[in-house]
Amino acid sequence: MSGASGATVWLTGLPSAGKTTIATALAERLRGEGRRVEVLDGDEVRTFLSAGLGFSRAERDTNVQRIGFVAELLASHGVTVLVPVIAPYADSREAVAKRHAAEGTPYLEVHVATPLRVCSERDVKGLYAKQAAGELTGLTGVDDPYEEPQSPDLRLETDGRSVTESATALHTLLRERGLL
Repeated sequence: MSGASGATVWLTGLPSAGKTTIATALAERLRGEGRRVEVLDGDEVRTFLSAGLGFSRAERDTNVQRIGFVAELLASHGVTVLVPVIAPYADSREAVAKRHAAEGTPYLEVHVATPLRVCSERDVKGLYAKQAAGELTGLTGVDDPYEEPQSPDLRLETDGRSVTESATALHTLLRERGLL
């Protein structure tokens, strides 16, 4: 596929870390450059592809594997797939990476490394407030585990960095890896 190779870029991080915001900004830029791009947002996927799944470890793993399957399928057809999904468990993310490797499809893991304090201040969906009020349990990074990637392709420190700067860092990574 001359110059039309796709790739999956998985953006993992805590709730309200900025994963979807960064993915959306990068997607707009890539579309502007004439690229085929899809954003597989965790919340949207849960509504449509994983309706009925809860948040147990097994159900979270099933959700991640479903998203990984769809991402690989799209990427193998020349689409740049941006996946802003928490995917809290390292073994789930590794299984997705291995599936991509087995299919020969490029896969990049990006850790949107926003400190918990900043995420809870942003609290985009009000999850941290609900957890603090005792209305929610199992919040990733608070009372449910989040296993940080040990060696991501890129660690985006978003605190004090604009969305544009983060999206540009990701764009640079894609270019450096020959995926643009």
